[in-house]
Amino acid sequence: MVPYRVIGQPTPTDVVGKATGATRYTGDLWLPGMLWGAVLRSPFSHARILRIDTSKAERLPGVHGVMTGADVRGIRYGRRYKDVPVLAQDVVRYIGERVAAVAAEDAATADAAAALIDVEYEELPAIFDPIEAMREGALLLHPDVNSYDGLPEQLDPPSNAYARDVTTKGDVEAGFAASDVVVENEFTVARTHQAYMEPHACLAWADGEGKLQVWSATKAPHGLKQTLAAALGREEDSIRVNPVAIGGDFGGKGAALDEPLCCFLALRTGRPVRMVMGYTDELTAAAPRHAGVLRLKTGVKRDGTLLAHRIQVIFDGGAYGGLRPGANLAGAGHSAGLYRIPDVHIEVMRVYTNNLPGGQMRAPGSPQGFFAAESHIDCVARAIGMDPVEFRLKNLITEGDETTEGDRYRGVRARETLEAAVERAGYGAPKAPGVGRGVAMGFRAPGGGESAISVSMNPDGSVVVGTSVFEQGTGTYTTLRQCVAEELSMSPGDITMDVLDTDAMPFDSGIGGSRGTHIATGSAFQAGREAREEMLDLASDILEWPREELSLDGPNVVRKETGDRHPWARVLTRAGRAVRAEAVHKTTGRSPVTAFTAQVAEVSVDAETGEVKLLRFTTAHDVGTVLNPIGHQGQINGAVVQGIGYGLMEEVKVEDGRVTTTSFADFKIPTIEDLPGEFNTVLLEPAEGVGPYSIKGIGENPNPPVAPAIANAVEDAVGVRVRSLPITAEKVYRALASALHRPVG
Repeated sequence: MVPYRVIGQPTPTDVVGKATGATRYTGDLWLPGMLWGAVLRSPFSHARILRIDTSKAERLPGVHGVMTGADVRGIRYGRRYKDVPVLAQDVVRYIGERVAAVAAEDAATADAAAALIDVEYEELPAIFDPIEAMREGALLLHPDVNSYDGLPEQLDPPSNAYARDVTTKGDVEAGFAASDVVVENEFTVARTHQAYMEPHACLAWADGEGKLQVWSATKAPHGLKQTLAAALGREEDSIRVNPVAIGGDFGGKGAALDEPLCCFLALRTGRPVRMVMGYTDELTAAAPRHAGVLRLKTGVKRDGTLLAHRIQVIFDGGAYGGLRPGANLAGAGHSAGLYRIPDVHIEVMRVYTNNLPGGQMRAPGSPQGFFAAESHIDCVARAIGMDPVEFRLKNLITEGDETTEGDRYRGVRARETLEAAVERAGYGAPKAPGVGRGVAMGFRAPGGGESAISVSMNPDGSVVVGTSVFEQGTGTYTTLRQCVAEELSMSPGDITMDVLDTDAMPFDSGIGGSRGTHIATGSAFQAGREAREEMLDLASDILEWPREELSLDGPNVVRKETGDRHPWARVLTRAGRAVRAEAVHKTTGRSPVTAFTAQVAEVSVDAETGEVKLLRFTTAHDVGTVLNPIGHQGQINGAVVQGIGYGLMEEVKVEDGRVTTTSFADFKIPTIEDLPGEFNTVLLEPAEGVGPYSIKGIGENPNPPVAPAIANAVEDAVGVRVRSLPITAEKVYRALASALHRPVG
């Protein structure tokens, strides 16, 4: 590996402002004359709006504006697939949908005014099960679906299954016919919320120069700008999204929720308007990870050779589909891609129901897909009497092999990653009764995108890195400072970040898809190197030193032959200018290099109560260059903890369209008591990666295999298979009772 001065060194992430309270979030902002926005939400899952009377709300002192669907008729927005109304138009499709909105002098007045709006509904039949929604003759929830911008393909006839991706390889039926054993399973996965600490918030103001100024807890400010321009019918250059800190994301802060409505209220009233969702609204009307049904069928020879695999994934998209980048979730489709399987049929669908809309969450589609696929792989291994680890080792892809989706990756180290995990975990060691160990794997290549970075070296000796990436807790600013420091031979602590609005920088994709480090470090490398070269050119001219002898070392230009040193700030002072470089790094599609994860969960299961305790957890990773070991380990820790929550407890519960987990008292996330007593991380020696520093993604990869590793460990402990998430004590108890033919109760 290339030796680095800064890259690879443990560097504390940017936490001082958060720890001291100095960091300002959207909800902390205030503008003169600012109003508060509030929303009236639907109490019905599916109903026709017959009449809306806003007169009482309009007469309430302190109210400056009231809006209904009639004021935004025909406007639908979304990230790419545009089916989300700003306010319900003629019909509501889920409990919690926005029906009307109010802007008032303070939050209490806005809430009171919203409650005064009188709406008459005609309740309609509702569909809550995506399987039922797909049946022939089912009530069509979006009759105009073919008119929506971004629909992947026209539906003939129109259907609630609005997105369908099919991948085939070989002849799957012939593969099943040639198999000695065929195993079928159906798995279900629950909705889960991203559980960021800061709820969605936005502030909009139409300034005196015709510019719409927006502040939002969004990880994709340029994407928000595009969404707002389309929804408002304005030119993009008439909208500026201003920088602000984000209090957590995990995928949930990429889509516009209240932002279009907030802008309309600001334009209606001529005053700044702020909207902040309470956490009850977050849990009942935001955009959680999708629930779904996953059906798998796999054919195998007695010697363990995989021959055929079919997977059908049916995601409950809820009432609207525009709250994620694409109409479908691709992550589920490659969940069996770890294995050599010649005959494959993959079908992934997203279906409208009258539940709350699904959105984006860490490694979208992959946690659902890998839970089903890696649980199912254990079932296939057990069906032929083979150890699950031995079965995986026999079938894992190696260099040159094709995945189930037809991709080929360079530098494949799936086998080595699994071997490292099971060795560190002591997978084959003796264990007590009621204790089990389970293995699961995953992989995810970083996504493509575009990022712009500027680097300025100034006469006062400062170095400033400009970006329009809004930091949401992943340590991106620290990584960017490291990259620029590497190219300028400086300390990261001597470099300042300047977070810029969307007018000041070219388009940036924002954080997501494990691409932040992948893309942004490419542009930081380019801008840093260009600034260095221009600085040395200028120094050569002014100091009359030979260009080929010059280098940078901290605050100085160094002449290698003589050892003379001269502060580069003085060079810039003599030149009367700064040195500034700007670079845009863009990649399309997923990387040809991927990263593998293998995990081993060790659990104890109480056969009397079904309680599952996570005793040990081992996670092994195939890595490239680790830019910052502190941030890298932090991503692993956080992803695993989220995976534990997904596997054992987290569920946004919905009964007939109504969310019943309306606070963190009901929606449980892991605490320190739920974490394993022993947590081990294994990093393979760095290998080929992508970009100038040869890196691999880490933000999403540790998350998807956690739940299936736990499920597999539970079966190993007590011999029952739980096929639905989360794996609660009640589900384990019922499975044990069924296996032992004992009554439940």
